[in-house]
Amino acid sequence: MLTYALDWVNLLLRWTHVIVAIAWAGASFYFVWLDNHLTPPTDPKLKEQGVSGELWAVHGGGFYNPQKYLGAPKALPKHLHWFYWESYSTWLTGFALFTVMYLFNAGTFLIDKSRFDWSPVAAAHTAVGFLVGFWLIYDVLCRTVGRRPGSERLLGALVAVVIVGASWLACQLFAGRAAFLLVGAMVATAMSANVFFWIIPGQRKVVAAMQAGQPVDPVHGQRGKQRSVHNTYFTLPVLFAMLSNHYGWAYSHDHNWLVLALIMLAGALIRQFFVARHKTEMAGKRAPWGWAVASVAILLGVAVWLAPSPTASSSVVPAAAVETPAQRLAQVQTVVQQRCLMCHNAQLASKGVRLDSPEALTQHAQAVYQQAVVLKAMPLNNATQITDAERAVLARWFTSL
Repeated sequence: MLTYALDWVNLLLRWTHVIVAIAWAGASFYFVWLDNHLTPPTDPKLKEQGVSGELWAVHGGGFYNPQKYLGAPKALPKHLHWFYWESYSTWLTGFALFTVMYLFNAGTFLIDKSRFDWSPVAAAHTAVGFLVGFWLIYDVLCRTVGRRPGSERLLGALVAVVIVGASWLACQLFAGRAAFLLVGAMVATAMSANVFFWIIPGQRKVVAAMQAGQPVDPVHGQRGKQRSVHNTYFTLPVLFAMLSNHYGWAYSHDHNWLVLALIMLAGALIRQFFVARHKTEMAGKRAPWGWAVASVAILLGVAVWLAPSPTASSSVVPAAAVETPAQRLAQVQTVVQQRCLMCHNAQLASKGVRLDSPEALTQHAQAVYQQAVVLKAMPLNNATQITDAERAVLARWFTSL
């Protein structure tokens, strides 16, 4: 019953996490798009009120006219909406899910003894250290290098170096699946911390100064804009890292840290294309396809690099000239007994899957093929050291059914 209850906790946390993450990323993408599509107002009254840009849009059967003030309006409205709970809820649900799945089960999900053999307690504490450590390093870089005029490219390069270094270190210490998720979580932690420590406090100081009739310090807007821009470019790399646990061919590669770094780079370049495209569209210029081409080239390069060799995979274990169904099933049962039954037997039946009889194997053939052959996600972290030859045995059996 405890396992069943934890599955429900996992489901509800994951569902909530996805919902609030969509709200946060959607709001972020919308405001970036909005900022780059505002046009100077033509109405003298709007100019007099301090409106610097406006947009007319139609959606859902209605017309909308959002307006942006240069600095702040002369008088604040009574009802002012703050965008921060989308961020906080995403981090809180994400950390809760990470705790339930990875920290409480560090021995199963965080540790791959073939990479680094250490205690679950040490692994769990180090994982949390990645979240805190990256935020501290990133924040120091922003408050030092990031304060210099024209330093955004240098700051971006330094942050990228830190992320790549953290990716390499995580993949040396943790199981590949956990390492990918951990790198995404540490960047997501910095994103939410940007909102909590800089963006929202800065906005509150601006509002307080206005209400007190004092001049507004522009530094708050500058700092908030800097962190907001960083969050924009972090979003797609983080989304890949969070989805990567479904793709064992990526996180189980010998150079998985480089796979992670390259695909995250492709995500950042895709985001750069859309941001730049918003600007060129308003200026009537040609779309900056170079960013998109660079991103696609990286993804294609990684795909070609990771592609399995057809000749190698087919010759690992040559099939017999004539192999009966009974012989194929016997081979599969041998593989399953050595690599899978410790988690999928009558007593445990992880995820409700039993593989301890020919009938059970046939019933779950599709799942076995998907998880062990196509995705290579099972056995988890390859704890039982299944070989490519054994995966080929499973593949021949499934395709013959």
